[in-house]
Amino acid sequence: MKDNNNQTKKYEYLADDPNVKVMPIMLSLIIGAFFAILNETLLNIALTTLMDEFNISLTTVQWMATGFMLVMGVVIPVSALLLQWFTTRQLFLSTMIIFTIGTTISAVAPNFPVLLIGRLIQAIGTGLLMPIIFNVFLLIYPPERRGKIMGIIGLVIMFAPAIGPTLSGIIVEYLGWRYLFITVIPFAVFSIAFAYKYLINVSEVTKPKIDILSIFFSTIGFGSVVYGFSAVGESEAGFLSPNVYIAIAVGVIGVVLFSIRQLKLEEPVMDLRVFKYPMYTHAVLMFLIIMMAMFASEIILPIYMQGPLALTAATAGLILLPGSILNGIMSPFMGHLFDKFGPRILMIPATIILSGTMFMMSRLNVDTSPWVVIVGYILLMLTVSAIMMPAETNGLNQLPKRLYPHGTAVMTTLQPVAGAIGVSVFISIMNARQLHFLQNASSPQNPATIKLAMVAGVELVYFIAFAMSLAAVIMAFVVYRAVPEKEAGELPNN
Repeated sequence: MKDNNNQTKKYEYLADDPNVKVMPIMLSLIIGAFFAILNETLLNIALTTLMDEFNISLTTVQWMATGFMLVMGVVIPVSALLLQWFTTRQLFLSTMIIFTIGTTISAVAPNFPVLLIGRLIQAIGTGLLMPIIFNVFLLIYPPERRGKIMGIIGLVIMFAPAIGPTLSGIIVEYLGWRYLFITVIPFAVFSIAFAYKYLINVSEVTKPKIDILSIFFSTIGFGSVVYGFSAVGESEAGFLSPNVYIAIAVGVIGVVLFSIRQLKLEEPVMDLRVFKYPMYTHAVLMFLIIMMAMFASEIILPIYMQGPLALTAATAGLILLPGSILNGIMSPFMGHLFDKFGPRILMIPATIILSGTMFMMSRLNVDTSPWVVIVGYILLMLTVSAIMMPAETNGLNQLPKRLYPHGTAVMTTLQPVAGAIGVSVFISIMNARQLHFLQNASSPQNPATIKLAMVAGVELVYFIAFAMSLAAVIMAFVVYRAVPEKEAGELPNN
């Protein structure tokens, strides 16, 4: 380590240092990330099986998903603080050990409460993992080489969830639900052993002051927002349910108080001054728009295919699989193009195609061919690969090094928050449109009318997604290649 530390005095980035082998560091992180992210979607298809196994209701079993997002929403905001208190090696190994402990508890759980505890422990590890990985790669690679590397991360992020439902279905059918966890354990242990041998420290430990009040506001704020929006579907009243609107109100107040306090502290838990960098703010807004477009498809499309199109769940999953796989495969290629040509050449055509795709999907009906859905979803996921990771990379590139932990923390915090909000809002919009359609129909009990009502809901959701995508088109025309801002004491570029 002493040699590595001496070398880093000459090289601003480890990737430029011929004495440092960065590939084992990358593999250590990617192996852990793949199985942690795979685990997020691996359990979704087994919820019905768990209801029968433990004799519990749908509302109860949904805590396997709701609780997971809730814990992630709580732990991710403090990741910036942890990244400055512990070394890369300490934090990654601890995170993977926590994840492995949670997986093991879930695998041997004798009842549902123990299974849920294991799942929530898994969420702690998963929530902290992505900020660590993003931060390490920002420190290892110079800005002109980050696109391809971030594209590889994009491959992991998209490919793991894509194969999750298919792999889960096979495991549950032939081995049983416990093997969803048992299968992951050896790979998690291998990741720990591999990282123990090859992972070195790349970040600087500064140990900033811990502000307890900030952590309290963060926990209450982000946790309540995620819970409130996640609980919308648990009651027929939706957003009018006291559990929902009280939680959302408390969450919003908590987030506002947290934000105000961060701007006043000299050493904030999450430095919101990252938003003074225009391309970072641009990246966050673009990220939110793309996430909403993805949620409109990943949540609404399966409902549409199993409803009006009368397809089976397995067929619906297979229809979405090509788009997800292509997204993962194309991410490194898009990252390479970003490194070579910058963001505009990717984002302008991609956002235009995205808007056209969203408009096409807003014209779905009961007679639409499944091939239209397949092509539409492929176009969506290809445009996502050309927009999301390049936008994130470009935004992070503009930050000075001291803000890397905070920039990654903000972006990864938005993922569970955007997920909870996106799912609940789009489902609520679809349900409200369906109800309005049926109230004005002459035969609301007719199966054909019910199908038409569902199509009307799907069309409205996609039209809103189309309107949002137009904002992305405008933003694509004002993006520019971000140049890292240097601060006092930082080395100049070689």
